[in-house]
This record gives sequence, structure tokens and C-alpha cells, in this order.
Amino acid sequence: MSNEQKAWPTEIRLKPDKKTLVVSFDNGETHDYSAEYLRVCSPSAEVQGHSASQKKTVPGKRQVGIMKMDPVGNYAVRIHFDDLHNTGIFSWDYFLELAHERDKHWGGYLADLDEKGLGRD
Repeated sequence: MSNEQKAWPTEIRLKPDKKTLVVSFDNGETHDYSAEYLRVCSPSAEVQGHSASQKKTVPGKRQVGIMKMDPVGNYAVRIHFDDLHNTGIFSWDYFLELAHERDKHWGGYLADLDEKGLGRD
């Protein structure tokens, strides 16, 4: 696996409602990410576990917002959500993965909610 970065962010902007993050990259791509999508796909061990079998399905995050973001080196940001989750480090490559594989991530999340009898509210 290569450590070469695919693209570099040129702008990271939180919309005034604190529910949408917009990330623009130097390759011309711009993607909107809902706070809910980022929260339920957080790359933290709390959500992802330490193996696929430990991955958690996080329900009830439809209304979650973003309080702030902190840079992590020059490769990522730590997002502080208003439910006080803040342990996920979102790399630039992970933002691109979330954009390019949205159907896989979001669809899998919705299917997991349904399978477990959980909801977004």
C-alpha cells in the first residue's frame, strides 16, 4: 500500500448550521459531508473497533453537529461533534474515501441499523 496522498485539501469549511462540512481538494473535487455521516463513519477505535468484528453501529445521530475541528499535523483533522465524540482522526485520504465510496459506507450503515432494529433519530 502506498503512502502517497491522492489529493490535498484547499478549503475545509463548516456551513453555518454546523451540520455540513465542505472539503475542496487540489484535484478539483469538492464534497459535502453531513455531520451525521462523518459521525457514524468516524475512523475512531470507538466506532471502527480494532477489527471488522468489533465495528459499532452508532444510532440516533441524525441531529448531530460539529462544534469545532483541530488540525492533526498536516495530514488530518480531529472533529469535535456536539455529542462530545472527538476521537476520530479524519485524514485527507479518508475524506476522499468517504466521498468516493459513499454508497458503500452509508448503505452499509443504513442496512446495519435496519438489521439491528435501530434508527437514525
